Amino acid sequence: MSELTGTAATVVLLRDSDAGPEVLLLERPTAGSFGGAWVFPGGRVDPEDRRDTPSEAEAARLAGVRETAEETGLTLLPGALVPLSCWIPPENIPRRYQTWFFAAAAPAGTIRLNPGELLNYLWLTPENALERHRNGLMQLVTPTWVTLYTLCGGPNGAGAALAQIADTVPETFRTRRLDGYEPATVFAWEGDAEYDGAVSGGPALSLSRHRLVMDGTHWHYERTP
Repeated sequence: MSELTGTAATVVLLRDSDAGPEVLLLERPTAGSFGGAWVFPGGRVDPEDRRDTPSEAEAARLAGVRETAEETGLTLLPGALVPLSCWIPPENIPRRYQTWFFAAAAPAGTIRLNPGELLNYLWLTPENALERHRNGLMQLVTPTWVTLYTLCGGPNGAGAALAQIADTVPETFRTRRLDGYEPATVFAWEGDAEYDGAVSGGPALSLSRHRLVMDGTHWHYERTP
């Protein structure tokens, strides 16, 4: 099993709109990590974030506050961040960061992007962001896409959405890639019948599912109860 490179934090900022809760997405340059993708604010945990806490989750919370300020100019209090999920990448990638996702109400203020790291920003409903991705207008990475998907159809208000998140136990997505589905790419998580390699029946297998099937820009999240 390959070792994790480090810990990172991501912050899903929510605000109200006439169309429902919107999230803040930031466009990365084509060069660098997540090149060309639209992502939530965030970044890796630095030594200063660990100075006053032995907890990786709490260090990630502090990193989320710091990175949001550095990338957008928006100021958050650590207590405003609600734990949402934790993502661990597949083992076959060179740099593996365990990333804690948090949700928070968007604070008042003007967005000032870090020009060295970001090109643009948009406030979008999760449904609109996924539609843009499906139409090839917005590049998303797996954790961002799944997070947007899980926010679809939620409460009609940012405050209510945050309350619902706070009442839910944060889930860990320890990602594994499944073979045998080419040309599509399939990532699976705990609860999928093929997750631990015990079975491998290909696309026709009718068992429990917890996976994301990615075929071009057409992505499909499958999760059975």
